[in-house]
Amino acid sequence: MSRTSTMLELDSLRSRVEAKLAELLPARSAIAQPMLDAMRHAVLGGGKRMRPMFACASCEAFGGDLEPALVGACALEFIHSYSLIHDDLPAMDDDDVRHGQPSTHIAFGEANAILAGDSLHSLAFQAIVDSDRLADISKLRIIELLSDAAGWAGMSGGQCLDIEAEGRELTLTELKDLHAAKTGALIRASLQIGAFSATAAPDPARYQALTDVGDFIGLAFQIMDDVLDVTQSTEVLGKPAGSDELQDKNTFPKLMGLEASKAEAERLLNEATTRLRDGQLATPALIELTTRAVHRNY
Repeated sequence: MSRTSTMLELDSLRSRVEAKLAELLPARSAIAQPMLDAMRHAVLGGGKRMRPMFACASCEAFGGDLEPALVGACALEFIHSYSLIHDDLPAMDDDDVRHGQPSTHIAFGEANAILAGDSLHSLAFQAIVDSDRLADISKLRIIELLSDAAGWAGMSGGQCLDIEAEGRELTLTELKDLHAAKTGALIRASLQIGAFSATAAPDPARYQALTDVGDFIGLAFQIMDDVLDVTQSTEVLGKPAGSDELQDKNTFPKLMGLEASKAEAERLLNEATTRLRDGQLATPALIELTTRAVHRNY
């Protein structure tokens, strides 16, 4: 399959993800309409949809149909969107722009933004439980993976460490550990959830290869986020550029230098593609998505 054909297929996949997100998001409420409007603003207002697309491509690599994977894919995006709502709040990163539009708390107020994030968190798990396309054993495994990745040992814990580290310089090992939790855990879970959307018992060796790919790409993705924060404009990024430096954040360019950071991201991409081939997982979609995670400008 040519790269052009793969990109067209991924464009089609993204459209299906967008449609499923809109379907699963509640639109009308007699008691909480402002909160629902904030939820839809946060989720449907833009984004790369990298995590849901990874989940769908992983499901395909394990021989599964796309439809069951879409629910877990959307659950991942709900978790990701809730985390961005909270990240943007004044008590956290205090950012006014997200995906080129006002952050949720700017558009709907802090209280409704917090509630929208809370409700997206619970909606992720509700969507999985309500699915009639996933086996019960797969649902349990997906819920376990998602809660581990989003919780105290994963994304939330990494965010806590990031906040606590402000004002002091981390070692490179500490920074990698921080982002393995804050960013990497949910990217790894995306690939793992795709496998369990395809089968209740994925082949252990291939599943381990997939997990390794998630670790490599999760870190590479964050390195490139740090690089782009200092090399791209707010207009290109769709969020405030240079905010890491303004907040004196620990970043890979700050600790390693810009060129060394780019080289490390490229090394991790090479490791990831090697593991995809070793695990017989090197589908055109997974190769393209892992490449996009590093070779991007926003």
